[in-house]
Amino acid sequence: MRTFPDVDAFTAAVGEHLGHSEWLTITQEQVQQFADATGDHQWIHLDTERAAAGPFGGTIAHGYLTLSLIPRFGKDIYRVDNLSMGINYGLNKVRFPQPVKVGSKVRAGAELVEVTDVPGGKQAVVRWTIEIDGEAKPACVAETVARLIR
Repeated sequence: MRTFPDVDAFTAAVGEHLGHSEWLTITQEQVQQFADATGDHQWIHLDTERAAAGPFGGTIAHGYLTLSLIPRFGKDIYRVDNLSMGINYGLNKVRFPQPVKVGSKVRAGAELVEVTDVPGGKQAVVRWTIEIDGEAKPACVAETVARLIR
């Protein structure tokens, strides 16, 4: 994990790749829990028999489940110290180029794209690429926007 002593040191890393997370195996239990939490019970996520004969050859994770793993992956990649808080401000762009089959391993890479001044601190844009082990295309590419309050 890369540790930045403060937001100024983090700002100096604009344009750099910050690292990769550990690999995480996506389980059917995770997919079921996400479906229950969101109410998205589509068969491609939950019906293992029907999905086996479907377009992906098995059940797949929800795109939003994949996206929601970014905070988990982020803890493996970097930390900014000496902040009073970090606030999720939103997303700029999100794409899901490749579905994540249940049982696949995924990990994230992060690149610091931009840091700008905002009242009380900085606003950071990080580009996340969530890779699938053994696949050429990523599962998700997303730009997150966070407020880092001094």
